[in-house]
Amino acid sequence: MSEQAALEARNKAGEYFKSGYNCAEAMFLTFREYLAPQIDPEVVKLFTGFGSGAGEAGCMCGALVGAIAGLNMLKGRTSNQEDRFSNYDYVKEFHDRFVEKFGTTCCRALNPHPFDTKEHLKNCLKITGNTAKLLAEYMQEKELHIFEG
Repeated sequence: MSEQAALEARNKAGEYFKSGYNCAEAMFLTFREYLAPQIDPEVVKLFTGFGSGAGEAGCMCGALVGAIAGLNMLKGRTSNQEDRFSNYDYVKEFHDRFVEKFGTTCCRALNPHPFDTKEHLKNCLKITGNTAKLLAEYMQEKELHIFEG
C-alpha cells in the first residue's frame, strides 16, 4: 500500500469524526467503505456506545474498538463452526501495535482532557485518524486487504 492510501484512511476517519461521529463510529464507517460496503451504514449504531471509552466511562479507546471491527470485517467468522483463533491472533497483534504507538488502550489515559472540550476533541481527532492509518498499514503488511490508493 502506498503511504498515500494510509493517509487517505487517516483523513477519511478524521472527516467522519469532525462531522460529528465519535471515534468508534468514524473507524467503523471508514473501514466499512473500504472493506465491506455491502454492510448497511446504519450498522454504525452498534458503535455509538463505544465512544469515549464506552459511553464516557473512559475504558477501552473507541478508535481501537472500531479498528477491531475493521479486522473483523475481514477475519471474523459467520458461524460458530468456524475458527476464531486466527482472528484473535490478528486482533491481539494489532492491539499490541496500538499500545506500542499510544502507550495504553485506556481512553481516559489517552485523552485526559475534560469530555467534549476543544482539547479533548482535538486529541480524539488525532487518535482516531492515526489509528485508521495504523490499521491500514497493518492490513497491508499482513496482506489482509489491498487499499486502492
